[in-house]
Amino acid sequence: MMRSSAGGAMPRVISRHSPMVRQSRSSPLAGVTFSPVTYSIRGMCWIRSKMGTRSGNSPRSVASMRWRAVIVSRGSFRIFAPFASDAASGGNHYSATAGPYIMTHGKEDPFMRRRQFLHGALGAPVMLQAQPGDVVIERPQPGKPHAGKVLAAIQPHADDIPLFAAGLVIKLIDEGYTGYLIRTTNDDMTGPGTVSEGAAANERDNREVARVLGLKQVFDLNYGNHQMDGISRPELRCRLIFLFRLLRVDTVICFDPWCAYEENPDHYVTAQCVEAACWMAGMSKDYPEQLAAGLKPHAVRERYYYARGPQLVNRVVDISPFIERKIEANLVNRAQGPAGESGARLRRSLAEKGLKLPLLGDDDLTANRRYIEEFVLSANRELGRKYGLQYAEAYHYIGPAPSTVEEYVRRHAAPLKP
Repeated sequence: MMRSSAGGAMPRVISRHSPMVRQSRSSPLAGVTFSPVTYSIRGMCWIRSKMGTRSGNSPRSVASMRWRAVIVSRGSFRIFAPFASDAASGGNHYSATAGPYIMTHGKEDPFMRRRQFLHGALGAPVMLQAQPGDVVIERPQPGKPHAGKVLAAIQPHADDIPLFAAGLVIKLIDEGYTGYLIRTTNDDMTGPGTVSEGAAANERDNREVARVLGLKQVFDLNYGNHQMDGISRPELRCRLIFLFRLLRVDTVICFDPWCAYEENPDHYVTAQCVEAACWMAGMSKDYPEQLAAGLKPHAVRERYYYARGPQLVNRVVDISPFIERKIEANLVNRAQGPAGESGARLRRSLAEKGLKLPLLGDDDLTANRRYIEEFVLSANRELGRKYGLQYAEAYHYIGPAPSTVEEYVRRHAAPLKP
């Protein structure tokens, strides 16, 4: 069953023969392989289509459409464009091509308004099914079922894990994991005061976040903030492989390397280097100097990817029992982000204008906690409601690949005859 995170409604699945679909056999994207038929959709829906060959290149189409190709997963294109105005049907509509599954939005298409969309999608990426089938709901488990396992919570900036993944991190630590926090930048472009003062404030916050989340140690890699598209990616990949081998990391929590419309280079560079390092860490010939120093190959087995843009979501994690600690993790993130002391600042700003919000209470701590609960966690609350939970976080989860050989051996192996 396919689901939508927009407005809580289930998207309709339609075919090219539906009366809701208007066909256009033109495309302004030369050299792109996709269906020869494009569809103008009224409302929100999913389209099931097959990849085909490009058809036509109408001058009218080129003039009237601003096309964008969104790479949601390897080898799959999602293309969105405003369709020509149609007064009889109420104005502009939006076209989409190149499935297997494409989600479009009507006249106010958020994909065409990137900054507003990213701001509104904080903690609740648009959910595009990785494949047909229900999203898996991961619930808290009693006891310590993950005792002995190691996780790495990886963030470019000090506020990323608190905002997007604090609930999952707390849950896994509660279930027995030992955890480490890896921050790839020094956050020197954010925070109070001068550049160096901001970097120092974020470093303090980052260590407080690790303490609240129950993580054992912090590793700051100290790349320049907002500058990671200019770094040596092989260098970062090598450093991550070293840490994965040293710490024997089983599970990684990080930004999604295949998320669409991510504008921050620190996010996508970190994520793509993590993706490569996860499997390369298990190879026996990569970085032999690490092996000579005593480390052993060790591949990461599980990945939870979070995002702030459109994402292929296949796992929703119930974080309801851990929400107070997620609030605490955002409280200690004072130097940047939408949490920290934002409630107290809003309360003071309103007081200067002779105004008051009852929500914010009568002291700064109450104002900060309630601000986080009401505004910062609103997306977690909305997502949880859709799945019958109080609070939830969304992820693209990649687990260990099943071995058909091992399964066959388990089922059919017989003891040798003496």
